[in-house]
Amino acid sequence: MKPDHASAHQPPNNQRIYVISPSGAVSPEEKLDTAVINLSALGFKTTLDKAAKRVDSRFAGTDRQRLQAIARSLKQPADIVMASRGGYGMSRLLPAIDWRAVADSGKSFVGHSDFTAFNLALLATTGAASYTGPTAAGDFGSATVNDLTADLFAESMRGELEILSFESETADAFDGRGVLWGGNLAMLVSLLGTPYFPKVRGGILFVEDVNEQPYRIERMLLQLAQSGVLARQKALVLGQFTGYRLSASDRGFDLPDVVAHIRRTVGIPVVPGLPYGHAAVKATLPIGAKVGLATEQGMAHLVLHEH
Repeated sequence: MKPDHASAHQPPNNQRIYVISPSGAVSPEEKLDTAVINLSALGFKTTLDKAAKRVDSRFAGTDRQRLQAIARSLKQPADIVMASRGGYGMSRLLPAIDWRAVADSGKSFVGHSDFTAFNLALLATTGAASYTGPTAAGDFGSATVNDLTADLFAESMRGELEILSFESETADAFDGRGVLWGGNLAMLVSLLGTPYFPKVRGGILFVEDVNEQPYRIERMLLQLAQSGVLARQKALVLGQFTGYRLSASDRGFDLPDVVAHIRRTVGIPVVPGLPYGHAAVKATLPIGAKVGLATEQGMAHLVLHEH
């Protein structure tokens, strides 16, 4: 897998990052101060929100405190607002967020996992794009940072990543354009039937998940199919599904079986292998932007910017 501008870490370009904790509490092992150092080394002057390390039960502060952090992020000068981590908690906040103010701020919002709810709600309520990608503590909080994840993030934020190519040996034939949207599968499905589920037609939907048995992944994909969502898309792109272990009752039923059944039932091209999910290598992708996707000879090419 490679970006078309796969270079060593770029020199500083004066972009700034403001880190908030809108979901789960950051554990002591997830070192936000180390994340600040690592992100600064990438060329992004990074500042932590004053409540980024708060703890209230499993959350990074009370609902009110986390909402206040989002509101502060809109008023401070940094170009990029990054979530510290995922977890759980964003779903509680969706009705109370001023989505028009978020869109009008002009900032680039980035995170993944639980942050999928933020990405999709912003798209559904305003049509504005945002990013899914690394989180501060989750991907930049350790002494060693995955070089490819770091490069993909830096190039995406600087508008330099034009094409993301990745291996997809079993991809269906596809060559088309559409709005790129999706994220964590469980969070996506949790928004069905709410005002925060985007009404995308002719889109390119991508999904990933962690700690979900293959049968649960199939069940969620079938919910998207049976609610008519998948039939309205041009293609389904599968990211990484990690962290699960088969049980005796699975009797060998695994992800390839899920993919085969989805292929037989959804009626749209399926493209596996996207380097995105709860894994060391994580692409940064625009949610709500129009992109191109093409497959050929065991490869897939996601065109993020066209000349």
